[in-house]
Amino acid sequence: MNQKLKKVGQITAIAAISSMFIFAASKTIGRISPTVPYPTEMNFSREIVPTRDNDVSERLDREMVTNINYHSNTTLVIKRANKVFPIIEPILKKNGVPDDFKYLAVIESSLVNAVSPAGARGVWQFMPATAKEYGMEVTDHVDERYHLEKSTEAACSYLNDAYKRFGNWTLVAASYNGGMAGINRVLEAQQVSSYYDALFYEETGRYVFRILALKEIMKNAPKYGFDIPKNELYVNVPTKKLTVDASIDDLASFALAQGTNYKTLKVLNPWLRDKKISVAAGKTYIIEVPE
Repeated sequence: MNQKLKKVGQITAIAAISSMFIFAASKTIGRISPTVPYPTEMNFSREIVPTRDNDVSERLDREMVTNINYHSNTTLVIKRANKVFPIIEPILKKNGVPDDFKYLAVIESSLVNAVSPAGARGVWQFMPATAKEYGMEVTDHVDERYHLEKSTEAACSYLNDAYKRFGNWTLVAASYNGGMAGINRVLEAQQVSSYYDALFYEETGRYVFRILALKEIMKNAPKYGFDIPKNELYVNVPTKKLTVDASIDDLASFALAQGTNYKTLKVLNPWLRDKKISVAAGKTYIIEVPE
């Protein structure tokens, strides 16, 4: 009799524990955020997105859902944008490139000096050959793909070249991923003239929609659950610029002489890729140090 009661007690305890886990799982599922409606009318660089097209609508929805729920990365790019956009925006404006292209930098690198498996580097993700073609120095000591101002200038040059070819900013954006020649081949083969009418490979086919999604989410962050206090956004530290016209054999010693340290020097000047810098005759570099 006691053994039967003991067995019944064990079953009751197991059932109680099971129901507790089911309840916990239910609560987790119940906490999933509801969908958030977004505008049915969108544009990229003032070019209308045909969202009434069923395929276009679904592809845009995929990127909206993905990035709304990619909480860690979306939170970080919003924080970084407060630091990076003030540098990018005036350069885009000066070069006649629409402001929306700052969101292209977001999807390229999440606004950090990323390194791709193929060897593209920096916020704008230039390959070595393309970087050199657009006037950037790429050596063992200096890699200007990591220089935000210079790489943004180079990106503007590429984008303006692409606009001369396509006359359409949406295709220009797509060409940053698929290449000018690649985009042109697809348009000619399929006998269409719009990005939204063409069938591209997966990455290029998603590319502009990712830009559109990040633009919408970042411009209206609180609406999509990213209500980040201003004091939590990243900021640039005040710096002073030093003109260097001679080689520096030890950047750590140079940094200490400027009242800072090697780590801070490299953070402020990520284009310095070695522990020293060789400066050719007649050449100068601008190095930033804390003010």
